[in-house]
Amino acid sequence: MTAFDALNTYYKSTTGALAAGETLRLRVCVPRAFGVTACTLVLYTDGAATDYRAMQWEWTDGHEEWWQIALELPAGLFFYHFAYETGWGRTVLHRYKDSARAGIDGTEDWQLTVYDPSFRTPECFKGGIIYQIFPDRFYNSGQKKRRVPTDRVLHTDLTDLPVWLPDAEGKIRNNDYFGGDLAGITEKLDDIAALGADILYLNPICEAHSNHRYNTADYKKVDPLLGTDDDFRRLCEEAHARGMKVLIDGVYSHTGDDSVYFNKYARYASLGAYQSVDSPYYDWYSFGKTRDEYRCWWNIDTLPEINENVESFSSFITGEGGVIDHWMALGADGVRLDVADELPDGFLDKVRVAVKRHGEDKFVLGEVWEDASNKISHGGRRHYFDGRQLDGVMNYPFRTAILEYMLSGNAGRFMRQVHVIVLHYPKEALDVCMNMLGTHDTERVLTALTGVNLEGKNRQAQAALQISAQKQRHAKKLLRAAAAILYLLPGIPSVYYGDEAGMAGAKDPFNRAYFPWGNEDTALIHYFRSLGAIRRTHPVLRSGGFYPLSAESGTVAFLRYQPGEKRLALICNNNPEPIVYNLNTDMREMMPLIGGTKLDGAVEIPAHTATVLADI
Repeated sequence: MTAFDALNTYYKSTTGALAAGETLRLRVCVPRAFGVTACTLVLYTDGAATDYRAMQWEWTDGHEEWWQIALELPAGLFFYHFAYETGWGRTVLHRYKDSARAGIDGTEDWQLTVYDPSFRTPECFKGGIIYQIFPDRFYNSGQKKRRVPTDRVLHTDLTDLPVWLPDAEGKIRNNDYFGGDLAGITEKLDDIAALGADILYLNPICEAHSNHRYNTADYKKVDPLLGTDDDFRRLCEEAHARGMKVLIDGVYSHTGDDSVYFNKYARYASLGAYQSVDSPYYDWYSFGKTRDEYRCWWNIDTLPEINENVESFSSFITGEGGVIDHWMALGADGVRLDVADELPDGFLDKVRVAVKRHGEDKFVLGEVWEDASNKISHGGRRHYFDGRQLDGVMNYPFRTAILEYMLSGNAGRFMRQVHVIVLHYPKEALDVCMNMLGTHDTERVLTALTGVNLEGKNRQAQAALQISAQKQRHAKKLLRAAAAILYLLPGIPSVYYGDEAGMAGAKDPFNRAYFPWGNEDTALIHYFRSLGAIRRTHPVLRSGGFYPLSAESGTVAFLRYQPGEKRLALICNNNPEPIVYNLNTDMREMMPLIGGTKLDGAVEIPAHTATVLADI
């Protein structure tokens, strides 16, 4: 017997996060021969004194004995380990790294997330599929645009690579455009819906003077190349008519230097902060001794950083009639917060209030790359899941787990990485986290799955990257298996536009090419549609439990279950040879929905593929 296992309900009565006021029972097992005289739970949280709680002796079978404790805790983040006393002294039990189990040579504490029991996330987003669109690169409707700035360069060949070379002045201006627009997205809604996607996440659409539009120029205006407010309203109306939601990108940690608010180049008639201390926006920014000494986001001088706690700015974004109200009134169903971990708590609290003014079914999604339950930034521990800030986050840890498994075959590490998030996140949040294989900030998943190492490679090396046809075929095989895992894990799977069509590309800007209309990988699209159909027709994926079946010898298997619903099982064989996977007794009647061949009491799974089984 192991001393303690946080994934086993006998040792820890609630395996995941705990609601405040809920009784939690913890049990520790030690050898009877040790002669343990006392066992202690060592519990602590940030900034508080360590709490030593005596555990009670429970029973013995003559070989091992069990000590237990029952406790109730307030909302917060707690860490714990155990200690026991014998005639030889005191022994401490910590968690092994990347494991939920205990040992005397463990080095880590266990984490316990305790959340407000009133915390609820929008039911209408659970079980969905996100389709992420980089608007300039998706589809050009051909609609005539007005008042487009003359300093923009439009590609005439849509198969071009995005411009990556510096110009004659040595600057990368990001001012090349392919002409994708909001009307084009509206025109392609049926194609998106055919994938089963019911949530659109749009990268920034506000006026900005770069193709990525993360350097906002006007928070209340659609960029003229994308269209107008009416185009956005129509997109939302047409999406809603198909049962789809629309998320916008909220970029509130910085603006562009070329903006209404900063106005470094005097493009606008407004008095910008760069121009005068008398600007109504001056307090939004932090200046040094001269106007050219201003605080920038990650020291990028085109992105002057905002002081979000300044009342005039927070009111402008979150107040009645502010920026969030503007876009929600036009039809948006929620906001994805860019660099949420760089936004202060007070501002995040206000964002949630502003979004939820339009209904509790509206959604707040945050960009956090690490485990969001214990993130430290802005000088302290963050509180994203306390019910006052985020509904969910972008689940980069799941992406890491899937890609590392597909490239290494290390099934045990995959399961441990997934379990960390399942254990740490409140289920309400876990069910609405955005799970993805790629985004606008990462290399294309197809490129990642070729195994190419892009670390340290400059843009010139990435532009010259050549991957053999054989490696690309293998990567597409891995992509199918990775997508099956993604679609079966707790949370909302997300498809970055074009990944379903077989797009490849290194990091920014090569991951932001124009969608290959007319040259899509139709077989891959069909596969993604099949996965989408599984999610649409199996309610267990909305908020069903996650139960690991096995993780060894290159094979991962887990079950999704919910009382009263048909169960689904995912089995991935990431080996170079086919395997026969023997099913548990209670799973032998399950049948493949995708991949695999059913045998008597087992399923045969080809090399580097996954199967999804369902109760009949």
